Amino acid sequence: MAGHGSESTGILKQPKEVWAVAFACVVAFMGIGLVDPILPAIASDLDATPTETEFLFTSYLLITGVMMLFTSWLSSRIGAKRTLMIGLVLIVLSALAAALSGNVEMIIGFRAGWGLGNALFISTALATIVGAASGGTSSAIILYEAALGLGIAVGPLLGGLLGTVSWRGPFFGTAALMAVAFVAITVLLGKEKRENLTPTRFSAPFKALGKPALALLAVTALFYNIGFFVLLAYTPFALPKGTSAIGLGLIFFGWGVCVAVSSVWLAPLITARLKRTTALSVVLPLLAVDLIVAGLLISNVVALIVCVIVGGLLLGVLNTVLTESVMEATDLPRSVASSAYSAVRFLGGAAAPPLATLLADTISPAMPYYVGGASVLISAIVIISGSKVLKRINGPEEPPLAEAEAIGLGETL
Repeated sequence: MAGHGSESTGILKQPKEVWAVAFACVVAFMGIGLVDPILPAIASDLDATPTETEFLFTSYLLITGVMMLFTSWLSSRIGAKRTLMIGLVLIVLSALAAALSGNVEMIIGFRAGWGLGNALFISTALATIVGAASGGTSSAIILYEAALGLGIAVGPLLGGLLGTVSWRGPFFGTAALMAVAFVAITVLLGKEKRENLTPTRFSAPFKALGKPALALLAVTALFYNIGFFVLLAYTPFALPKGTSAIGLGLIFFGWGVCVAVSSVWLAPLITARLKRTTALSVVLPLLAVDLIVAGLLISNVVALIVCVIVGGLLLGVLNTVLTESVMEATDLPRSVASSAYSAVRFLGGAAAPPLATLLADTISPAMPYYVGGASVLISAIVIISGSKVLKRINGPEEPPLAEAEAIGLGETL
């Protein structure tokens, strides 16, 4: 994020417990794109339709989003360490069960359990890093952003590599890595004093959505995320049949690197020169154009891959700017605002994958990209028409700790 450079030199000098949580963050974020390269293999080996297979994204994202409304209430009562450990155990058990599943319905169900564990983990991981990191809060944020970007980039690559052996490989790999993370956090994180916990009200995230600016940004993110997950989840089926798991993994590794680079470096350059509402009003239409071009050139493999890579650059910018906007939009506690926003946002991501394959089957293979582009254009219209309501998001930059809270819940996709 902007302003981090001055403290970045101390990022590597961290306590062991910070590295333990950072490692777990990388693995957790890998789960987002891990299944992408193995979707066609799962559909083929388990005799499932593309739409059935896309529900691996839907169950994961739906449960993650819904549980975002409740995790702050839970972690504020049992503590961050217990919340992290419960989340990791759920991910390990769900990934292992998915690897041993005999049909796609079972995998869909276990991916929902994975989403529950992920919500518990990511809702508290950044707060733990910020609390334990040395070198200042900004260094902690950079470390978290690096873990997020690395996980998003490596997830599809690992999925592709292990998927060359079997579609079960990525699930076994994740279970093993998360088990290591669980042991590290158990050993390295100290005990928490319960008297230091400040309980969050159960109704806080629901009331937050009553704020006009936050509600407007949540609606924007809902439609934007439809475009995001059309690009991520549908493209493996749009590419030629027979594309290998490692081939898909490399394509989406490039996509993930672009998301990470633009999120950490390109977005601050843009927001240093443009108001946030202006940046959103420009970059959202560019993403819509990218999706529409992907639809028009869907039969050209090279052009489609280029659209995926360019889309990654645009998505990284939008993720960061939307997160910063949520942070500035209200005077609510940032973690509460971000959890409410994320819950709505994930609904768009949950709906998009099966919708895309249904459109491809019933209308044309290019239609999902056109619908994704139209959805992103709706997001742009919402931002432009609500610019007066969103005046506050163009204000001065938020202190790093508040920024950290927002990133932790709002930028995990």
